[in-house]
Amino acid sequence: MKTNSRFRIAYPGQLAVLALASAIAIPALAQQAPTADPQSAPPVAAATQQPAPLATDGREGFWGRVNPLARKKWVNKRIDPLKDRLSELDEVNAKNARDIQDVDSRAQAGIRKAQSAADAANQTASTAGDQAQKAGATAQGAAGHVDLLNTKIDGLDQYRQVNGVEIQFRGGQPVVSVAARKQLDELASNLTGHQGYILELEGHSRLSGSAGIQSSGRLTEAIKRYLVTEHQIPVYRLHSVSLGNAAEATQEEAKLTKTNSVQIRLMENSLAAR
Repeated sequence: MKTNSRFRIAYPGQLAVLALASAIAIPALAQQAPTADPQSAPPVAAATQQPAPLATDGREGFWGRVNPLARKKWVNKRIDPLKDRLSELDEVNAKNARDIQDVDSRAQAGIRKAQSAADAANQTASTAGDQAQKAGATAQGAAGHVDLLNTKIDGLDQYRQVNGVEIQFRGGQPVVSVAARKQLDELASNLTGHQGYILELEGHSRLSGSAGIQSSGRLTEAIKRYLVTEHQIPVYRLHSVSLGNAAEATQEEAKLTKTNSVQIRLMENSLAAR
């Protein structure tokens, strides 16, 4: 039987395809907002118009366009790698900061240690300098004392006469007269508390030869005995010689002595005298 080409008989397989297409189209139509009548909508100012939605990939989602319920997941899927990269960079920066802080701490500790060592070295050098100055001053003082001592030693045997008296004896007898005692007392009074002096005694006699020497010796012994017992003159400061009738040591010409006397000369060392 012939049929019109505009009307064909639908076989059971074709009916199933049409039913499936209808089932898919109905939910899609439900998601679309109803279109308003352009004539019934009030006019909207150009300034209040909403911006056009962003273009999306037509292949996104099962429905062939962006699924509003899948946007958060889709964004997270794309930013998760960036978050991982940022976390890695944060860890690297934190590690670098810790390394820098550690290096800075060690550098500061090294600087403080070096400064302490430098301060200690400066203190030691300053102390050594002070000790060197003190040692130099001590050495100079010692050198000065040595020079002074050498001067004193060199001048210990240098005496000069500062006073002199002559004691006369009558008849050559070793008796100290009242006038002689007065002379000796005056001489000894000037020697109290003094140092660095000696007394030279020269005994003279009218007799010649050994008799004159013995006689002059007795006269000098009488003078020494009086000074030691009456005025506590140390014996080591008394130096005597018996010359008999020989010339006096201070005479320029050799002349025989014609008196019984004892010459006393006070000799003083200026370095030791006080």
